[in-house]
Amino acid sequence: MTSADPTSEPTATGTTAPRSLTAVRPAADARRLLADLVPPRHFQDARFATYRADEAYPSQRAAVERLEEVAAELRRPRGGGLFRRRRPAPAVYLDGGFGVGKTHLLTSLAHAVGVERAAYGTFVEYTNLVGALGFLPTVEALAEKRLVCIDEFELDDPGDTVLMSRLLRELGDRGVALAATSNTLPDALGEGRFAAEDFLREIQAMAERFEVMRVDGEDYRHRSVVTDAEPLDAGTIRAVVEETAGATLDDFSALVDHLREVHPSRYGAMLDGVSVVGLTDVGPVTEQAAALRLVVLVDRLYDRDVPVLLGGAGEHGLFTDAMLRGGYRKKYYRALSRLGSLAEDGRGVAEGGGSVPR
Repeated sequence: MTSADPTSEPTATGTTAPRSLTAVRPAADARRLLADLVPPRHFQDARFATYRADEAYPSQRAAVERLEEVAAELRRPRGGGLFRRRRPAPAVYLDGGFGVGKTHLLTSLAHAVGVERAAYGTFVEYTNLVGALGFLPTVEALAEKRLVCIDEFELDDPGDTVLMSRLLRELGDRGVALAATSNTLPDALGEGRFAAEDFLREIQAMAERFEVMRVDGEDYRHRSVVTDAEPLDAGTIRAVVEETAGATLDDFSALVDHLREVHPSRYGAMLDGVSVVGLTDVGPVTEQAAALRLVVLVDRLYDRDVPVLLGGAGEHGLFTDAMLRGGYRKKYYRALSRLGSLAEDGRGVAEGGGSVPR
């Protein structure tokens, strides 16, 4: 549900103005926010059977087999009874480097348990959900699920980490199974080993409940963190948007300003019905709060496989050097990687004459 429909409208000259994200004021209610906690479209076909375990790294096959056991346990009716002690619900943490398929495994677990019985979201989506609904309503809603999956558990914001630790404790005490992954960068020392140690330290009271599963391996995408896709000129972007059903066109600075007025939990709703996003005059974002909001938007675009037509300077210099060296560097490098991938998809749309790949 949105308070403004981003459909095209006639201009004073009689031509049709392209749809614009800045015209959308999402008003997603609690039911919609909770309904969005499902595996993203990008991984809608992920299953244990489609995970290609590298025989050179036995931990990959071991992780699949253990998660299949967890899924089987969660599909069974809950035990208990007045005089029967219920076993603690499983809690697993997938520890490994960039591109070893942790998200594939996590979404496979959600599918195996049943998407109607599982909640699936990134760390940021859950913290945003608490911000939108409040802590106790969030606990009550998620406690109805059998499994809660947290992808890309982040440790760069102490306040959010404490909040998530408390949320996990409340859910675990109510018998909800938990599964999490980290967002380790490819150049991180130990390829995730220290991420696991940090995770267990930061969640403190919950640490003894989590079973850490190591997933070794190489980046299966064999990609760099930043793709540096070449930007498109403004005329090409406008022409593609005008020829593509469901496409939007926005000035980059105007969109960044608009994100300030929309709660990040509603960025997904802002993209309802959007097939391609065109952005002109893309340039550096120098304010940290604005940059972090942009990261969330890029994540929602990536989840939905929405190609992006990047104009201006494109990815080049999008985040400052200080940001890329700071505490949120993982978020920014992830956003650059994902935006670069979406920009390449956008270039494919442009070169294909406006056809959107699906």
